[in-house]
Amino acid sequence: MVGYGPEDDHFVAELTYNYGVGEYRLGSDFLGMTLMSSQAVSNARKMGWPLKEVAKGIFETEAPGGYKFYLEDKEQPQQDPVLKVTLAVSNLQKSVSYWSGLLGMKIYETNEEKQRALLGYADNQCKLELQGIGGAVDHATAFGRIAFSCPKEELLNIEALMKKEKQKILTPLVSLDTPGKATVQVVILADPDNHEICFVGDEAFRELSKMDPNGNKLLDDAMAADKSDEWFAKHKMQKTSV
Repeated sequence: MVGYGPEDDHFVAELTYNYGVGEYRLGSDFLGMTLMSSQAVSNARKMGWPLKEVAKGIFETEAPGGYKFYLEDKEQPQQDPVLKVTLAVSNLQKSVSYWSGLLGMKIYETNEEKQRALLGYADNQCKLELQGIGGAVDHATAFGRIAFSCPKEELLNIEALMKKEKQKILTPLVSLDTPGKATVQVVILADPDNHEICFVGDEAFRELSKMDPNGNKLLDDAMAADKSDEWFAKHKMQKTSV
């Protein structure tokens, strides 16, 4: 889990390496993450990482797997610099109705001409941008899910509402054990374009998601000790790059 601060008040990304998977095919579902950080722009330039200015002071770049990031060349704010995550939708009105009408998100901006809407649960949190693409959303093989925490007693209400409205529930309310850590309750939904949405009980999640002061070292050690090359060789598979 990587981000700019604790998950209590910062958006974080979960990076997963799956053994046996040499590459993923990107779809049209995830359109990018936007963050405000002149330091990120400076870092990219120092590393020779490709940057393309798509608007004044806004640079597009790609992660190794092809995921797009948009960097605003402004001083990084004290609060979370991740401004928004953009998902593609096939029908903007239908998606706004789902995310706002059913899931209770506040609508911050809408632009019918550009087929965009900006939503969120709080003014000081990362926003969700919905972008109409005028056709079906392709999730390919690299899709993920977006997750939110909420009081655990709300999980039953969310599940009941989805059942009442005949919406898709991918995983009914369930408890998930994490050895040596908190047991969390989750319910996983799918919106009209099959974007996966996970709601997690906040109380246990706060315990589970505490920042580990040794996180950077643990990650470095794990990657250094990775035996993926041996695993692929043992299974007579070729390890391809994304």
